[in-house]
Amino acid sequence: MIEYRCIVENPMGLHARPAALLAQLCVNSKCAVSIKCNGKEANGNNVLQILALGAKKGDRIQFVIDGPTEEEELENIKNILSHEVIEENILPVLKIAFFGTKDYDRTFFTELAKDVGPGTYNCEITFLSSRLTLETASLAKGHDAVCIFVNDEAPAEVIDVLHEDGIRLILLRCAGFNNVDLARCKEYGIKVARVPAYSPYAVAEHAMAIIQEANRRLHKADRKVRENNFALSGLLGVDLHNKICGVMGTGKIGECFARIAKGYGMTVIGWDAYPNQRLVDEGLLTYVTKDELLERADLISLHAPLIMGPNGTYHLIDEAAIAKMKDTVMLVNTARGPLIDAEALIAALKEGKFHAVALDVYEGEDANVYTDRSDEPLPHSITARLQMFPQLVLTSHQAFFTREAMQAIAVTTMENARNFNEGKPLGNAECTL
Repeated sequence: MIEYRCIVENPMGLHARPAALLAQLCVNSKCAVSIKCNGKEANGNNVLQILALGAKKGDRIQFVIDGPTEEEELENIKNILSHEVIEENILPVLKIAFFGTKDYDRTFFTELAKDVGPGTYNCEITFLSSRLTLETASLAKGHDAVCIFVNDEAPAEVIDVLHEDGIRLILLRCAGFNNVDLARCKEYGIKVARVPAYSPYAVAEHAMAIIQEANRRLHKADRKVRENNFALSGLLGVDLHNKICGVMGTGKIGECFARIAKGYGMTVIGWDAYPNQRLVDEGLLTYVTKDELLERADLISLHAPLIMGPNGTYHLIDEAAIAKMKDTVMLVNTARGPLIDAEALIAALKEGKFHAVALDVYEGEDANVYTDRSDEPLPHSITARLQMFPQLVLTSHQAFFTREAMQAIAVTTMENARNFNEGKPLGNAECTL
């Protein structure tokens, strides 16, 4: 363990941007970091706690770093704190129309955007509760950028309206960008920036949580016990130990899920258009063909991107794919809904296929995502039909939803806005054709 003390020298104190960069550094660190100032203490990985310290210019601040990479993290912390404000680089404030605002969005983005001027994120955010659609696009007038999420709509006709209203940047606070017409954006010179990764652990952990809920019928068990029914009938699950886990898509999230499955004592096989040899070399998984994975796996977890067109991943799991699976297979999707043909899935469930199915995303979910419809019937919808099956668990596109992920989304989105405003490259955050 090492301690580091310093005096805050920035005229604005430990403001939002350095606090955000410190928090993200600590989230990804192998060390535990605590920060003390003004009689208060903050976890280094929590931007809101760091800002609550209220560290002003001239205040003494103390860092306690404990872990295997202490010296490296200390240098990284010093580097963040030593960033100098370039007074002459004064730019106009970037005005952002923030669509689909929820209370948790305000919690993070309000704090990060509260400072303006050199060295800050230099943004002004207008929070809108409406989703971005053709009907609401005109609300962006008078802004430089829009900030949208997975359930917002940005097809060509919406991009036309945004262009007419002077929008120069679309900020996606998510990794996927299939809801944006990139060709039309390119035509108008509108930049599109996303959050390439926020927390692969959040999504992978949620995937395992909900498939275990479906496997062990925990959703049913909870309801039964609340009604004083302590019988075990209808709750029979299976061990995951010594079973075969098939991971379809072995990027960062797929890798995390593979490690979780390995921890359960499962044999992991993978399928990916671009295999990662490192995962093979370290003994985490073995790559197989798509058909072999479908035929062998006891548990299949989807982590592939949604790619339309020939050789894409749209309806990766269709009637033919389901037919190849074991009748007792477990299937979980936390990636993109249209990876699974919902009608084929429902038909198979009716025939008794699948021991367990867990869906955080599914085809036909768009009208429901992040919306309270508790007072509405859902007749004839895919959602209502999926809810018929006792071995199936649905959650509402929440796999990403952890404090660490929300913080990463906010920080990366604001960094993208700042880079655009200062004319800097957007790097791998930029969405291109």
